[in-house]
Amino acid sequence: MEGTETRFNISAVERETGLSKDVLRIWERRYGFPHPGRDENAERQYSADELAKLRAIKRLMDTGLRPGKLIPQSLADLNALAEKRVHPRRDTLAPAMERDVLTLLKAHDAAGLHATLANLLLRQGIQRFVLETVAPLNRAVGESWMRGELQVFEEHLYTEQLQLTLRGAINAFPRPSGAPRILLTTVPGEQHGIGLLMVEALLSPEGAYCISLGTQTPFEDIRKAALAHKVQVVALSFSMAFPLRQVGDALATLRRQLPPAVALWAGGEMTRRLRKHLSGVQIIHEIGETLSTLKNWRADSGQGGAR
Repeated sequence: MEGTETRFNISAVERETGLSKDVLRIWERRYGFPHPGRDENAERQYSADELAKLRAIKRLMDTGLRPGKLIPQSLADLNALAEKRVHPRRDTLAPAMERDVLTLLKAHDAAGLHATLANLLLRQGIQRFVLETVAPLNRAVGESWMRGELQVFEEHLYTEQLQLTLRGAINAFPRPSGAPRILLTTVPGEQHGIGLLMVEALLSPEGAYCISLGTQTPFEDIRKAALAHKVQVVALSFSMAFPLRQVGDALATLRRQLPPAVALWAGGEMTRRLRKHLSGVQIIHEIGETLSTLKNWRADSGQGGAR
């Protein structure tokens, strides 16, 4: 029955897709999509099908495509196009493990998910766990969400349990005092911080001193923190939810504000899609390159054995 169909207001659509309210209204006028209904208060109400299509459009826009070419296409065509542009995945997860984790998320089994992640960590060790399990699992969960197969709160459950698992493992290591001192954060607009924990989990066992500011730190505060903590490296993470067109500008802005002696590293899903070279910025295209980037920094700075 139409009366029982789930509807979403414009704030919920903005939150679930990353498309601003202004963009949604402009598309409605310019392209005739989305075509929301109205509730008794004349507020826009979007269908689940419209939400799924908007998610798919946003996913493809983040790879560089323009909305005018995407909006006329069906959801099936958009998903097929996304598979071609986002894949192939260079890191893969055993299908059974991916299926098990997604099943636990859909069943809302927080305890089961935590136990599964903790057991994998125990068997693999923290660095292998990050490289062989967390990296591909993040992408699988993210893509399931973008296809509308997971709800926002289910993705949040995954993130929370993974953060608890990684934070517990990191805290089990003695606080290192070696070089480099690395400031970890994200820029304004980037709410996802799991990449920061993954980097810290890889670098802490190598003796690097990591200082995390969490997410969405203003540029000027990143500069001040870098000076206050006397860091040699600032490392940023850009998830698939961050607009691709803004990555280059954000890195260029921060590079200008940081002292030349402070290295700037950037990694995450969106940095893999950058097409231009950015002077003074070390792009870490794959999470597995993090350790070699550390090794190269130590060699270049004459601290090859720093621990």
